[in-house]
Amino acid sequence: MAINKQEHAQWSSGFGFILAAVGSAVGLGNIWKFPYMVGESGGSAFVIAYLFCIALVGFPILVAEWLIGRRGQKNPVNTFADVAASEGRSRSWKIIGASGVLGGFLILSFYSVIGGWALNYVTKIATGSFVGQDSDSVAATFDTMLASAGALTVWHTVFMALTAIIVGIGVTSGIERAAKILMPLLGVILFVIVGYNVMNGGFGDAVAYLFTPDLSKLTEEVMIAALGHAFFTLSIGMGIMVAYGSYLGREVNLLKTARTVVILDTVIALAAGLAIFPIIFSNGLDPASGPGLIFVSLPIAFGSMGAGTIIGTLFFLLITFAAITSAISLLEPTVEFLEERTSMSRTVSTIVASIVIWLLGIAALLSFNLWSDFTIMGNNIFDALDKLTSKFLLPLTGLAAIVFLAWRMDQRSIREELGLSRGAFQIWQFIVKVVAPLAVIIVFVSALK
Repeated sequence: MAINKQEHAQWSSGFGFILAAVGSAVGLGNIWKFPYMVGESGGSAFVIAYLFCIALVGFPILVAEWLIGRRGQKNPVNTFADVAASEGRSRSWKIIGASGVLGGFLILSFYSVIGGWALNYVTKIATGSFVGQDSDSVAATFDTMLASAGALTVWHTVFMALTAIIVGIGVTSGIERAAKILMPLLGVILFVIVGYNVMNGGFGDAVAYLFTPDLSKLTEEVMIAALGHAFFTLSIGMGIMVAYGSYLGREVNLLKTARTVVILDTVIALAAGLAIFPIIFSNGLDPASGPGLIFVSLPIAFGSMGAGTIIGTLFFLLITFAAITSAISLLEPTVEFLEERTSMSRTVSTIVASIVIWLLGIAALLSFNLWSDFTIMGNNIFDALDKLTSKFLLPLTGLAAIVFLAWRMDQRSIREELGLSRGAFQIWQFIVKVVAPLAVIIVFVSALK
């Protein structure tokens, strides 16, 4: 039973909400995963496919989750139950909200581990640990970190504590204020690194790699990878945007705000490519080196280039800031749920949620060392959590949310809320009723192969 203890929180401004939403979207997916996916998928071909998919899949689902969250004004579980009841539907639709909350909860457990890696590397780069090191030495440093359960635990704990402190302070004083500080800092750091690259070689090669069209590389695999990343990069299907939408006032234009968030998210992802690939090319490294691009390839470059210590430290601060802004959004749906469904205060709810997530993160990080032999259906704990969320919970939750909005809610009221003309709304309905659901199904089915 819900316990109504106080009026539901609200964002203090539309600008603060945009920064918080962009902060959620701009995470390791943009700064870490997007560049190496570009490298593995043929450069500009992946970028073209990604931009196309984010417009047709990510954008409408993002708007759908905000709209549902704003209608409900509660945690994702209660929001779906109440909105469904108001539409004359079964309150059992609340399972969508529960799935989203669970997805964010599970993702944060291993996401915090990777955030801890970034924090660790800030200190390593800043103290010159990679200066003059060859590829074998840098790779050995990364492997040594993974093999140390104690070191991983310390950095995972620090990262989780930072996340909990920000969320525990509150929506406006914690999450929104952190976004207003961290997102501008993130932008400044990106600008500095890209500016450095313009002056120090490799920039032209990076621009050509990212933006020169080569449609021959648009294979089925590249399209599916782009579609999947477009879906996940905006933090949809995790309960996050439903929770963030619940703090929105009616005066916010959802379509314009979503457009701003999508554009900023995409610009930062492309800027991350311009921050990374010039360094890769100018140092003769492989742009298709996969996840090791950030934690192995780039430290090699930072250790050998002029001003490498400064640029490298800034880069891993960038990674850390991006990880924290996403982590606080992953924690928020669980905290909001506990705060509204129990007698616990926000502070206690944050502590309880964070401790349980931290413990699950310990299990995830032990899969790299002490529990490396323990597997679940052939996967270690870290990979099992990743696959459960990315291949099942997120796509199914996102699919259910868009189906609920498109097929189970009153379309006339949605058109009025979005402020669309009849013609524009017909296009919108075709996208949300047909295109977006089919695209998510394609991602889901292809991921099972």
